Amino acid sequence: MDRPTSDQPNPASAAHPGAAHPATEHPATEHPATERADSAHAGPGRAASPARRGRTTPPARGRLLVTALAALACLGVQTLPAAAVTGSDPVVSRGVTIPAFYQPPESLPEANGALVRTEPLPLALSLSLPGLDGPLPGRATRLMYKSTDAGGSPVAVTGAYIEPTAAWKGEGPRPLVAVAPGTMGQGDQCAASMALQHPIMLNGRTVSVGYEDLSVYRLLASGAAVVVTDYAGLGATDRLHTYVNRLDGGHALLDAVRAARAVPGASVTSASRVGLYGYSQGGGAAASAAELQPSYAPEIPLSGTYSGAPPADLTEVMEGIDGSALAGALGWSLNGFLQTDPGLGDIADRYLNDAGRAALADLSTMCVGDAIFGYAFAKSTAWTSNGESVGDIVRGEPRMRAMLDAQRIGTLKPAGPVRLVTGIQDDIVPHAQARQLAVDWCRKGADVTYKAVALPNLGDGLLTNHLVPLLTDQGDAVSWLTDRLSGEATTSNCRTMPFQP
Repeated sequence: MDRPTSDQPNPASAAHPGAAHPATEHPATEHPATERADSAHAGPGRAASPARRGRTTPPARGRLLVTALAALACLGVQTLPAAAVTGSDPVVSRGVTIPAFYQPPESLPEANGALVRTEPLPLALSLSLPGLDGPLPGRATRLMYKSTDAGGSPVAVTGAYIEPTAAWKGEGPRPLVAVAPGTMGQGDQCAASMALQHPIMLNGRTVSVGYEDLSVYRLLASGAAVVVTDYAGLGATDRLHTYVNRLDGGHALLDAVRAARAVPGASVTSASRVGLYGYSQGGGAAASAAELQPSYAPEIPLSGTYSGAPPADLTEVMEGIDGSALAGALGWSLNGFLQTDPGLGDIADRYLNDAGRAALADLSTMCVGDAIFGYAFAKSTAWTSNGESVGDIVRGEPRMRAMLDAQRIGTLKPAGPVRLVTGIQDDIVPHAQARQLAVDWCRKGADVTYKAVALPNLGDGLLTNHLVPLLTDQGDAVSWLTDRLSGEATTSNCRTMPFQP
């Protein structure tokens, strides 16, 4: 099998997004790079090393490293894990050369949300319409900013900020919406910020579609500014993407708000109302961010959060995706768990067979399109040495159960009003667990507007029951959120939950 992890630079690969514009390094990170040894890569899903990304790094020089670390500590800069090394060799994922912009530096600023670097981001789609001072949607900036991962370590996250051309006609200054993308994949070429420049990436080895661009453009058309996060490890080349990790996703989204306020020329300020928007993986990240805001980002009051099809209970979600058209997402989840806690590797070694290990390694560089073509309707029983499903193994392993329990959304009261939407036929991110999240929040006294999208069954395991509510409800979702950003009050419908499907 052709291993994507051994890619070499290919002149015929997709163009470097944003390569024509030099990145602006922000002062907090302008420090001499230190050399350090490559961390070992001990199997699929373990903590990502430069080798996994097709990078080589020079050997460490111990005395230089100690001196540099001491200097950086005095300057209030945090160092990244050993895997995060700036190298001169380009990172190539399935024939796509990842721009050097996405390679994190050796050190990051202390403050969460602080900008590391920025550069202009050419948008693939723009329209010149009467009455607008420039093309719709506006001017985009590629971002790298500092966040904190689930283990409390600094992490570089990429994304994009878009200053809209359309005027904000609501009450108050121009608001900001932080968009958490739905599932894009685990390869760096799948990042949502790249999809804004290349909505369709197709080179014979990878297929990525920027479907989230539609919601971004609808929000921009309302006059709201938008910041999009790529999440930890998606785009940024230093680590594997921790797919559906509650803390990583929520932190990255809240820190994107902080980063957007610091973008040179941005019209949004601390006085701008803030909303969160996400569906599927993004719905989980938005829900998590709403729960984490009081403790992690208390200076960012939330005017409203839209959470569509949130994967609140990953045990139930794993059952839903196993054997479905999106079965590859099960591999992304396992890879992410092992990235977060490499100590779970012994469990993976005990249960995964050769086919399972190969699948996880293969999926680690795939986008959604690749996973559908390569792993649609795969059953996890074919990946395990004892023939059990991954769900059964998780239930029987206390450490795995604890990992998934820690990812549960619904244990905290979300800040501000929340609109939670789920399709009653959704069998990929099962409807019942999303509804339960609304119930859990209502019991905590949250301001919840719950909507169950009633559609006929459009095909079990085909993704249609999951994706169609995204499209049919999107207009209402954007309208609800822009009303909150205009200062309009909303009324919870929690008291009707016993009668809601």
